[in-house]
Amino acid sequence: MPKIKTHRGAAKRFKKTGTGKIKRSKAYMSHNLTHLSSKSTKLLRKSGLVHKTNLDAINKLLPY
Repeated sequence: MPKIKTHRGAAKRFKKTGTGKIKRSKAYMSHNLTHLSSKSTKLLRKSGLVHKTNLDAINKLLPY
């Protein structure tokens, strides 16, 4: 049985924590930020966690 390959696109976007949760960065921070308030851009800088409904799909993409 061959090893499972890691999905390289997902590996660049998600990171596993020590407890098994998956960290992600928030969207809407690449360009066109002038319409956003400074409070909302500050909140977008923080990382978030992947929702439990998506955990199974992402765990298949990141087997190791």
